[in-house]
Amino acid sequence: MNRIDWTGAVRIIRSVYPPIDLFEDIAAPEDWPLLISAEQKTNPRLMETIGNLDLIPANRRVGGPGASYLMAPFTHTSTDRPSRFSDGRRGVLYVADDFETAVYETIHHHARFMAATAQPPGWTSQFRELILDVHADLYDLRGQGADALLNPDSYQVAQNFGAAVRAAGGSGIVYPSVRGEGDCAGLFYPDLAAPPVQGRHLDYHWDGATVDLIRDAGDGTVFRVD
Repeated sequence: MNRIDWTGAVRIIRSVYPPIDLFEDIAAPEDWPLLISAEQKTNPRLMETIGNLDLIPANRRVGGPGASYLMAPFTHTSTDRPSRFSDGRRGVLYVADDFETAVYETIHHHARFMAATAQPPGWTSQFRELILDVHADLYDLRGQGADALLNPDSYQVAQNFGAAVRAAGGSGIVYPSVRGEGDCAGLFYPDLAAPPVQGRHLDYHWDGATVDLIRDAGDGTVFRVD
């Protein structure tokens, strides 16, 4: 295990995902079950928004401004959306130690989706940059030659490893980015990161084969992806 203290770490997500009111509320997380029970009487679709809160231990939940972006990866899980260190049944919060690494990680996955669905070239989805701090003791794969765990095309070995680390009481894994030059962390609980601050809104350009351009939606600056 190594202590990770990252200030200004970056996570990039699709802008289509709005904040979840319950998580952003000033109410303490221990009061959420009562609030959910009361709200469900008038809003039967409430749980579709919140997801499965039982997947997060009560003492690891976080609330307040920005908390949606920490909680949602753990309450909205699916085996249809596996990741490197999870088969999709349990959530993982993935964070990069810098903006460029976060971009390379997201454009890889976005390009795979665009290719798989045969999308035409053009400016496509909007993304939002989240800036946050990470403070956690994590299993460290950096400098270990963990090729099987960092396979760029197959997650099977890494998913088994992630499940083993979680079962042993681990908080997550820090590892060299497979897509960029920086480091990434897969956090197993939302309270290992400080609630994020909204950064830039970004547009990704799909050229039919890859994401070749990124545009800052705020000032219109366009960056070419090498």
